[in-house]
Amino acid sequence: MGTKVKIGIIGGSGLSKPDILKGGEEKEVNTPFGKPSDALICGEIEGVPCVLLSRHGRGHTIMPTNVNFRANIWAMKELGCTHLLVTTACGSLQEGMHPGDIVVIDQFIDRTQKRIQTFFDGEPLSPLGICHMSMADPFCSRTSKMLYESGKNLGLSIKETGTMLTIEGPRFSSRAESKLFNSWGAHCINMTTVPEVILAKEVGLCYGALALVTDYDSWREGEEGVNVENIMKIFKQNSSNALKVLLDVIPKIAKEDWTKTLEDYKNAVTMNTLLPHSY
Repeated sequence: MGTKVKIGIIGGSGLSKPDILKGGEEKEVNTPFGKPSDALICGEIEGVPCVLLSRHGRGHTIMPTNVNFRANIWAMKELGCTHLLVTTACGSLQEGMHPGDIVVIDQFIDRTQKRIQTFFDGEPLSPLGICHMSMADPFCSRTSKMLYESGKNLGLSIKETGTMLTIEGPRFSSRAESKLFNSWGAHCINMTTVPEVILAKEVGLCYGALALVTDYDSWREGEEGVNVENIMKIFKQNSSNALKVLLDVIPKIAKEDWTKTLEDYKNAVTMNTLLPHSY
């Protein structure tokens, strides 16, 4: 008998509707790192236990820098989640990524400046030690593969891999910045992947992300720069497609045996954590 799966879903703008869960009930959670962005909604999708959280709060009231990423991830772990499936709006940084596409992210570049990126911060209620977690492969490749295959089987325009560049926000990039990021080879740009994926790895969760491309940022010559009005024109369709992927993949994830994968992630945390007087 494999490990029982429980799926956490963190939705970005437009993908945090509690009605996707059957029997959804709100649960207020406190963590050693404060309160999550919103109440967590606990319910089921096709008989699979799930927990839904709105990253920016319902009504989109929390700007990216102020999202309590540590509380969000800790709360998911505390409620017994084994997986995190997340969605995030993003801009394209390459011609091969078009508005309306979905990208399954497998790498990131961090351009944030103000965010705590670890649970192991030496505070009294934090885990003991210092975690030097490897980020060579930040995302769960097994979960990501299943997300991609679901999107492909549904006939959606979905990319199997992509590098996400995360900026601090809430402002968008200048044209000079956007052109620089394009030259680096990053595929997409957003404001929330870091530190979310890092923290998920520190607590041993299988983390997979669907990036919803809404615009071309500001690197294209002769084209209007990114703005909220243009983003929202594409976003509704993208959110609907991402929801289709989630509803399709969650029952498939639950049928798999994740015991070894989860054990490997747990061991990685232990292996990369230096305890006091351990060296």
